[in-house]
Amino acid sequence: MRARQLGITLGLGTPGELNAITDVPGVRVGHSTIKTRINGKQVRTGVTAIQPRAGAARYQPCFAGYHVLNGNGDATGLEWISESGLLTTPLAITNTHSIGVVRDTLIALERESLADPAVYWCMPVVMETYDGLLNDIWGQHVGPEHVREALANAESGPVAEGAVGGGTGMICHEFKGGIGTASRRLSAEQGGWTVGVLVQANHGKRQELRVDGYPVGRQLMEIPSPFADRGTPGMGSIVVIIATDAPLLPHQCQRLAQRASIGIARTGGGTEDSSGDLFLAFATGNQDLPVADYGRKGLPLSTSLHMVNNDHISPLFSAAAEAVEEAIINAIVAGEDMLTDDGVRVPGLDSQTLLQALRQTGWRAQ
Repeated sequence: MRARQLGITLGLGTPGELNAITDVPGVRVGHSTIKTRINGKQVRTGVTAIQPRAGAARYQPCFAGYHVLNGNGDATGLEWISESGLLTTPLAITNTHSIGVVRDTLIALERESLADPAVYWCMPVVMETYDGLLNDIWGQHVGPEHVREALANAESGPVAEGAVGGGTGMICHEFKGGIGTASRRLSAEQGGWTVGVLVQANHGKRQELRVDGYPVGRQLMEIPSPFADRGTPGMGSIVVIIATDAPLLPHQCQRLAQRASIGIARTGGGTEDSSGDLFLAFATGNQDLPVADYGRKGLPLSTSLHMVNNDHISPLFSAAAEAVEEAIINAIVAGEDMLTDDGVRVPGLDSQTLLQALRQTGWRAQ
Protein backbone atom coordinates (compact mmCIF):
# COMPACT_ATOMS: atom_id res chain seq x y z
CA MET A 1 0.00 0.00 0.00
CA ARG A 2 0.93 3.63 -0.53
CA ALA A 3 -0.42 6.78 1.09
CA ARG A 4 -2.59 7.76 -1.88
CA GLN A 5 -4.18 4.33 -2.05
CA LEU A 6 -5.45 5.03 1.47
CA GLY A 7 -6.92 8.38 0.49
CA ILE A 8 -4.04 10.33 2.05
CA THR A 9 -3.17 13.11 -0.40
CA LEU A 10 -0.31 15.24 0.86
CA GLY A 11 -0.09 18.76 -0.48
CA LEU A 12 -1.63 20.38 -3.52
CA GLY A 13 0.83 19.27 -6.20
CA THR A 14 0.30 16.67 -8.91
CA PRO A 15 2.32 13.42 -8.72
CA GLY A 16 4.06 12.03 -11.75
CA GLU A 17 2.82 8.88 -13.46
CA LEU A 18 4.61 6.54 -11.03
CA ASN A 19 4.72 8.96 -8.09
CA ALA A 20 8.38 8.00 -7.79
CA ILE A 21 11.86 9.40 -8.36
CA THR A 22 11.90 7.43 -11.62
CA ASP A 23 9.35 9.87 -13.05
CA VAL A 24 12.39 12.05 -13.76
CA PRO A 25 13.55 10.87 -17.20
CA GLY A 26 16.71 8.78 -17.10
CA VAL A 27 16.67 8.09 -13.36
CA ARG A 28 16.91 4.39 -12.46
CA VAL A 29 16.71 2.68 -9.05
CA GLY A 30 17.81 -0.80 -8.01
CA HIS A 31 17.94 -2.72 -4.74
CA SER A 32 19.90 -5.58 -3.28
CA THR A 33 18.21 -6.96 -0.15
CA ILE A 34 19.84 -9.25 2.42
CA LYS A 35 17.56 -11.22 4.74
CA THR A 36 19.36 -14.18 6.25
CA ARG A 37 21.25 -15.46 9.30
CA ILE A 38 25.02 -15.62 9.39
CA ASN A 39 26.91 -17.22 12.25
CA GLY A 40 23.68 -17.36 14.19
CA LYS A 41 23.01 -13.62 13.87
CA GLN A 42 20.19 -11.90 12.05
CA VAL A 43 21.15 -9.95 8.93
CA ARG A 44 18.61 -7.43 7.63
CA THR A 45 20.35 -4.91 5.38
CA GLY A 46 21.25 -4.14 1.78
CA VAL A 47 22.08 -1.54 -0.85
CA THR A 48 19.95 0.84 -2.90
CA ALA A 49 21.47 2.36 -6.04
CA ILE A 50 20.26 5.44 -7.94
CA GLN A 51 21.56 6.07 -11.44
CA PRO A 52 21.20 9.53 -13.01
CA ARG A 53 21.01 9.72 -16.79
CA ALA A 54 20.43 5.96 -17.16
CA GLY A 55 23.85 5.20 -15.69
CA ALA A 56 25.84 7.52 -17.96
CA ALA A 57 26.71 10.27 -15.46
CA ARG A 58 30.44 9.78 -16.07
CA TYR A 59 29.96 10.90 -19.68
CA GLN A 60 26.97 13.19 -19.06
CA PRO A 61 27.48 14.83 -15.65
CA CYS A 62 24.65 16.45 -13.71
CA PHE A 63 24.75 19.62 -11.70
CA ALA A 64 24.24 18.77 -8.02
CA GLY A 65 24.26 20.22 -4.53
CA TYR A 66 23.73 18.96 -1.01
CA HIS A 67 22.54 20.09 2.40
CA VAL A 68 23.13 18.77 5.92
CA LEU A 69 20.34 19.42 8.41
CA ASN A 70 22.09 17.46 11.18
CA GLY A 71 25.52 15.95 10.77
CA ASN A 72 25.30 12.75 12.85
CA GLY A 73 25.82 10.72 9.68
CA ASP A 74 28.38 9.96 7.01
CA ALA A 75 28.73 10.18 3.25
CA THR A 76 31.43 10.00 0.63
CA GLY A 77 31.99 12.28 -2.35
CA LEU A 78 30.01 15.28 -1.10
CA GLU A 79 32.94 17.65 -0.72
CA TRP A 80 33.81 17.36 -4.39
CA ILE A 81 30.18 18.04 -5.29
CA SER A 82 30.36 21.13 -3.08
CA GLU A 83 33.52 22.24 -4.87
CA SER A 84 32.75 21.30 -8.48
CA GLY A 85 28.95 21.28 -8.52
CA LEU A 86 28.99 18.08 -10.60
CA LEU A 87 27.69 14.56 -10.01
CA THR A 88 29.54 12.05 -12.19
CA THR A 89 28.77 8.70 -10.53
CA PRO A 90 25.84 6.56 -9.42
CA LEU A 91 24.52 7.15 -5.90
CA ALA A 92 24.22 4.39 -3.33
CA ILE A 93 22.61 4.12 0.12
CA THR A 94 23.40 1.42 2.67
CA ASN A 95 23.96 0.96 6.41
CA THR A 96 26.46 2.91 8.48
CA HIS A 97 29.20 0.30 8.67
CA SER A 98 29.05 -0.67 4.99
CA ILE A 99 29.70 2.70 3.42
CA GLY A 100 33.33 1.78 2.73
CA VAL A 101 32.75 -1.46 0.84
CA VAL A 102 30.01 0.15 -1.25
CA ARG A 103 32.28 3.04 -2.16
CA ASP A 104 35.18 0.72 -3.00
CA THR A 105 32.97 -1.46 -5.19
CA LEU A 106 31.61 1.53 -7.10
CA ILE A 107 35.20 2.59 -7.77
CA ALA A 108 36.07 -0.90 -9.01
CA LEU A 109 33.01 -0.97 -11.26
CA GLU A 110 33.84 2.44 -12.65
CA ARG A 111 37.36 1.30 -13.52
CA GLU A 112 36.06 -1.88 -15.14
CA SER A 113 33.74 0.12 -17.37
CA LEU A 114 36.31 2.67 -18.53
CA ALA A 115 38.67 1.91 -21.36
CA ASP A 116 40.48 5.24 -21.10
CA PRO A 117 43.72 4.94 -19.06
CA ALA A 118 43.81 8.73 -18.64
CA VAL A 119 40.86 8.52 -16.19
CA TYR A 120 42.81 8.18 -12.97
CA TRP A 121 40.27 8.71 -10.18
CA CYS A 122 36.66 8.27 -9.11
CA MET A 123 34.83 9.73 -6.12
CA PRO A 124 31.39 8.06 -5.80
CA VAL A 125 28.62 9.30 -3.54
CA VAL A 126 27.55 6.80 -0.87
CA MET A 127 25.22 7.67 2.02
CA GLU A 128 24.02 5.73 5.05
CA THR A 129 21.61 5.25 7.93
CA TYR A 130 21.95 2.98 10.97
CA ASP A 131 20.17 -0.41 11.05
CA GLY A 132 21.85 -1.94 14.10
CA LEU A 133 18.64 -2.78 15.96
CA LEU A 134 17.45 -5.19 13.27
CA ASN A 135 20.75 -6.07 11.62
CA ASP A 136 24.12 -7.47 12.73
CA ILE A 137 25.71 -4.21 11.65
CA TRP A 138 29.10 -5.06 13.18
CA GLY A 139 29.30 -8.09 10.90
CA GLN A 140 29.54 -5.84 7.81
CA HIS A 141 27.65 -8.32 5.67
CA VAL A 142 27.21 -6.09 2.63
CA GLY A 143 29.71 -7.20 0.01
CA PRO A 144 30.73 -6.23 -3.53
CA GLU A 145 28.22 -8.70 -4.94
CA HIS A 146 25.35 -6.77 -3.36
CA VAL A 147 26.50 -3.48 -4.86
CA ARG A 148 26.76 -5.11 -8.26
CA GLU A 149 23.30 -6.63 -7.85
CA ALA A 150 21.71 -3.30 -6.91
CA LEU A 151 23.18 -1.65 -10.01
CA ALA A 152 22.21 -4.58 -12.21
CA ASN A 153 18.63 -4.32 -10.88
CA ALA A 154 18.40 -0.57 -11.53
CA GLU A 155 15.44 0.29 -13.76
CA SER A 156 13.22 3.21 -14.60
CA GLY A 157 9.87 1.72 -13.60
CA PRO A 158 8.05 1.51 -10.24
CA VAL A 159 10.29 1.57 -7.17
CA ALA A 160 9.93 -1.04 -4.44
CA GLU A 161 9.44 0.56 -1.01
CA GLY A 162 9.76 -0.39 2.64
CA ALA A 163 12.12 -3.14 3.76
CA VAL A 164 14.16 -3.38 0.57
CA GLY A 165 17.74 -2.52 -0.33
CA GLY A 166 19.40 -0.12 2.06
CA GLY A 167 16.07 0.31 3.86
CA THR A 168 15.73 -3.35 4.85
CA GLY A 169 16.56 -2.87 8.54
CA MET A 170 15.41 0.71 9.06
CA ILE A 171 12.93 2.09 11.62
CA CYS A 172 10.92 5.30 11.20
CA HIS A 173 9.01 7.04 14.03
CA GLU A 174 9.29 3.75 15.98
CA PHE A 175 7.55 1.82 13.19
CA LYS A 176 9.15 -0.23 10.44
CA GLY A 177 10.53 2.22 7.90
CA GLY A 178 12.94 2.04 4.98
CA ILE A 179 12.75 3.16 1.37
CA GLY A 180 10.04 5.55 0.21
CA THR A 181 9.56 7.55 -2.95
CA ALA A 182 7.24 10.16 -4.49
CA SER A 183 7.20 12.84 -7.18
CA ARG A 184 5.53 16.04 -8.27
CA ARG A 185 5.04 17.35 -11.81
CA LEU A 186 4.70 21.10 -12.32
CA SER A 187 2.11 22.60 -14.62
CA ALA A 188 3.12 23.79 -18.07
CA GLU A 189 2.86 27.38 -16.84
CA GLN A 190 5.36 26.56 -14.09
CA GLY A 191 7.79 24.91 -16.50
CA GLY A 192 6.37 21.39 -16.74
CA TRP A 193 9.35 19.93 -14.85
CA THR A 194 9.30 16.93 -12.54
CA VAL A 195 10.77 16.63 -9.07
CA GLY A 196 11.31 13.09 -7.80
CA VAL A 197 12.41 12.00 -4.34
CA LEU A 198 13.75 8.85 -2.73
CA VAL A 199 14.24 8.58 1.04
CA GLN A 200 15.82 6.05 3.34
CA ALA A 201 13.74 6.81 6.44
CA ASN A 202 15.24 5.70 9.75
CA HIS A 203 14.42 8.59 12.07
CA GLY A 204 11.79 10.17 14.29
CA LYS A 205 9.85 9.65 17.51
CA ARG A 206 6.39 8.07 17.62
CA GLN A 207 4.77 10.95 19.50
CA GLU A 208 5.97 13.44 16.87
CA LEU A 209 4.61 11.61 13.82
CA ARG A 210 2.26 13.72 11.71
CA VAL A 211 0.35 12.68 8.61
CA ASP A 212 -1.23 15.37 6.46
CA GLY A 213 -0.55 17.75 9.35
CA TYR A 214 -2.48 15.67 11.91
CA PRO A 215 -0.69 14.45 15.09
CA VAL A 216 -1.43 10.81 14.43
CA GLY A 217 1.52 9.53 16.47
CA ARG A 218 -0.14 10.58 19.71
CA GLN A 219 -2.99 8.20 18.93
CA LEU A 220 -0.58 5.28 18.50
CA MET A 221 1.39 5.41 21.74
CA GLU A 222 -0.17 2.19 23.06
CA ILE A 223 1.70 0.20 20.40
CA PRO A 224 4.92 -1.03 22.07
CA SER A 225 8.06 0.78 20.97
CA PRO A 226 11.02 -1.27 19.69
CA PHE A 227 13.22 1.06 21.75
CA ALA A 228 11.61 0.21 25.11
CA ASP A 229 14.63 -1.79 26.31
CA ARG A 230 17.34 -0.90 23.84
CA GLY A 231 18.37 2.29 22.10
CA THR A 232 16.62 5.63 22.16
CA PRO A 233 13.46 6.73 20.33
CA GLY A 234 14.45 9.05 17.51
CA MET A 235 17.88 7.53 17.03
CA GLY A 236 18.82 6.91 13.42
CA SER A 237 18.93 9.10 10.34
CA ILE A 238 17.26 10.01 7.09
CA VAL A 239 18.88 10.27 3.67
CA VAL A 240 17.06 12.12 0.90
CA ILE A 241 17.87 12.07 -2.82
CA ILE A 242 16.05 14.66 -4.97
CA ALA A 243 16.14 14.51 -8.77
CA THR A 244 14.71 16.98 -11.26
CA ASP A 245 14.79 17.58 -14.99
CA ALA A 246 14.66 21.34 -14.44
CA PRO A 247 17.75 23.26 -15.63
CA LEU A 248 19.20 24.12 -12.23
CA LEU A 249 22.72 25.34 -11.54
CA PRO A 250 24.69 23.82 -8.64
CA HIS A 251 23.76 26.48 -6.09
CA GLN A 252 20.11 26.04 -7.07
CA CYS A 253 20.45 22.28 -6.52
CA GLN A 254 21.74 23.04 -3.04
CA ARG A 255 18.73 25.27 -2.43
CA LEU A 256 16.43 22.47 -3.64
CA ALA A 257 18.15 19.97 -1.32
CA GLN A 258 17.51 22.29 1.62
CA ARG A 259 13.75 21.96 1.08
CA ALA A 260 13.90 18.32 2.15
CA SER A 261 14.02 19.74 5.68
CA ILE A 262 10.49 21.07 5.23
CA GLY A 263 9.05 17.73 4.18
CA ILE A 264 10.73 16.02 7.12
CA ALA A 265 9.43 18.67 9.52
CA ARG A 266 5.88 18.22 8.20
CA THR A 267 6.00 14.57 9.25
CA GLY A 268 7.40 15.40 12.69
CA GLY A 269 11.11 14.78 12.16
CA GLY A 270 14.30 16.79 12.02
CA THR A 271 14.88 17.70 15.67
CA GLU A 272 17.02 14.87 17.04
CA ASP A 273 20.70 15.25 17.94
CA SER A 274 21.28 11.57 17.18
CA SER A 275 19.92 11.76 13.62
CA GLY A 276 22.09 12.21 10.54
CA ASP A 277 19.96 14.14 8.07
CA LEU A 278 21.78 14.47 4.74
CA PHE A 279 20.15 15.51 1.46
CA LEU A 280 21.43 15.60 -2.12
CA ALA A 281 19.75 17.08 -5.20
CA PHE A 282 20.79 16.69 -8.82
CA ALA A 283 19.41 18.24 -11.99
CA THR A 284 19.45 16.78 -15.50
CA GLY A 285 18.03 19.84 -17.26
CA ASN A 286 21.38 20.99 -18.68
CA GLN A 287 22.52 18.54 -21.33
CA ASP A 288 26.03 17.92 -22.66
CA LEU A 289 27.92 19.32 -19.69
CA PRO A 290 31.67 19.02 -20.32
CA VAL A 291 33.38 15.85 -19.16
CA ALA A 292 36.79 16.28 -17.55
CA ASP A 293 39.57 15.48 -20.02
CA TYR A 294 42.25 14.94 -17.35
CA GLY A 295 44.82 17.43 -18.55
CA ARG A 296 44.57 16.76 -22.26
CA LYS A 297 43.29 20.32 -22.85
CA GLY A 298 40.47 19.25 -25.13
CA LEU A 299 37.70 21.15 -23.37
CA PRO A 300 36.32 24.44 -24.67
CA LEU A 301 36.95 27.53 -22.60
CA SER A 302 33.25 27.97 -21.84
CA THR A 303 29.91 26.17 -22.07
CA SER A 304 26.43 27.60 -22.63
CA LEU A 305 23.93 26.77 -19.88
CA HIS A 306 20.28 27.26 -19.01
CA MET A 307 18.87 28.02 -15.59
CA VAL A 308 15.51 28.50 -13.93
CA ASN A 309 15.15 32.15 -12.99
CA ASN A 310 14.77 32.61 -9.26
CA ASP A 311 11.41 34.31 -9.75
CA HIS A 312 10.11 30.93 -10.97
CA ILE A 313 11.95 28.51 -8.67
CA SER A 314 9.50 28.46 -5.77
CA PRO A 315 7.19 25.81 -7.33
CA LEU A 316 10.20 23.46 -7.46
CA PHE A 317 10.82 24.08 -3.77
CA SER A 318 7.18 23.32 -2.96
CA ALA A 319 7.32 20.17 -5.08
CA ALA A 320 10.42 18.92 -3.27
CA ALA A 321 8.91 19.53 0.18
CA GLU A 322 5.67 17.75 -0.74
CA ALA A 323 7.41 14.80 -2.36
CA VAL A 324 9.71 14.29 0.65
CA GLU A 325 6.70 14.39 2.99
CA GLU A 326 4.84 11.79 0.94
CA ALA A 327 7.91 9.59 0.44
CA ILE A 328 8.37 9.32 4.21
CA ILE A 329 4.75 8.31 4.73
CA ASN A 330 5.04 5.82 1.87
CA ALA A 331 8.08 4.27 3.58
CA ILE A 332 6.09 3.82 6.80
CA VAL A 333 2.93 2.56 5.09
CA ALA A 334 5.01 -0.04 3.24
CA GLY A 335 6.46 -1.36 6.49
CA GLU A 336 5.61 -4.80 7.87
CA ASP A 337 6.37 -6.29 11.28
CA MET A 338 9.96 -7.40 11.79
CA LEU A 339 11.60 -8.97 14.83
CA THR A 340 15.00 -8.05 16.18
CA ASP A 341 17.55 -10.77 16.83
CA ASP A 342 16.45 -10.97 20.47
CA GLY A 343 12.75 -11.11 19.64
CA VAL A 344 11.68 -7.47 19.99
CA ARG A 345 8.90 -6.59 17.56
CA VAL A 346 9.36 -3.60 15.29
CA PRO A 347 5.75 -2.97 14.28
CA GLY A 348 4.66 -2.17 10.81
CA LEU A 349 1.95 0.50 10.73
CA ASP A 350 -0.89 -1.30 8.96
CA SER A 351 -3.28 0.76 6.89
CA GLN A 352 -6.41 0.27 9.01
CA THR A 353 -4.62 1.20 12.23
CA LEU A 354 -3.26 4.32 10.57
CA LEU A 355 -6.64 5.36 9.15
CA GLN A 356 -8.41 4.79 12.45
CA ALA A 357 -5.82 6.88 14.30
CA LEU A 358 -6.09 9.63 11.69
CA ARG A 359 -9.85 9.79 12.06
CA GLN A 360 -9.43 10.12 15.82
CA THR A 361 -7.48 13.34 15.17
CA GLY A 362 -10.28 14.79 13.05
CA TRP A 363 -8.78 13.96 9.65
CA ARG A 364 -11.05 13.14 6.74
CA ALA A 365 -10.03 11.79 3.34
CA GLN A 366 -10.13 14.39 0.58
